[in-house]
Amino acid sequence: MKIAIIGFGNMGQTYANSFMSSGFVGASDILILNKVAVEEKNSFGIDATNFYTEPNSQIFESDILILAVKPQDFKQLASEIKAFLNPEHVILSVMAGISIEAMQKELNVTKIVRSMPNIPTQIGEGMTVFCASNSVDRKELFIVQNLINTTGKSIYIEREEMLNAATAVSGSGPAYVFYFMQAMIESAVKLGFSPSEAEFLVSQTFSGSVQLQNRSKLSNEDWIQRVASKGGTTEAALSVFNQKELQEIVIEGIEAANTRAIELGS
Repeated sequence: MKIAIIGFGNMGQTYANSFMSSGFVGASDILILNKVAVEEKNSFGIDATNFYTEPNSQIFESDILILAVKPQDFKQLASEIKAFLNPEHVILSVMAGISIEAMQKELNVTKIVRSMPNIPTQIGEGMTVFCASNSVDRKELFIVQNLINTTGKSIYIEREEMLNAATAVSGSGPAYVFYFMQAMIESAVKLGFSPSEAEFLVSQTFSGSVQLQNRSKLSNEDWIQRVASKGGTTEAALSVFNQKELQEIVIEGIEAANTRAIELGS
């Protein structure tokens, strides 16, 4: 199986590295199309002859084409590669806001998988939500999901419009986590810890808490109750969070992200 990665920015590089490190695809079976010549080609383990800056028939002998260009560059790209495509090509898109219907129209192919990955895919801990056109059969979908899973975990959805919600929750989600972590770090510094001590405290607290939750069958509410003894320090903090309606603020923020995702995709 040959895979062509079109666009070799962060996401294109992430896929190339993940495919090779997992052993799912060999370096010789990955072809790269990028409008700018890629520096230090050998650092990716892909043969220099597999890098191209212009479309050609060799690239499109691939079974799966990954579109990892910026959404605003898609129409120009489509006009350049359309002539090389055939009905058997499976397209995996990581472009935000470009619908399956729009890709089918611009590329004149029907087998489209549209995905929404998040930034931890860069270290193999990502969360990707994806959907597919009806033309993609089960075998092809299975292969694509295995490719996606080299970057972390994934969820398949039937309704394409749920990708907007995925963008709001898991796509933007890491920024919410970093935001809360930074607030805790700043609080720790105000309480007297050095910046490095504060960062270490907060980072390990998040890491340990997530692992604890993942390895148990208890709900988040159950864990909150286990940590927050009556009349204790945790209850004092949670009381402030509840008074300020922090949970409602988070929900409102994610709803705003979902609304914006819908606007950008329309």
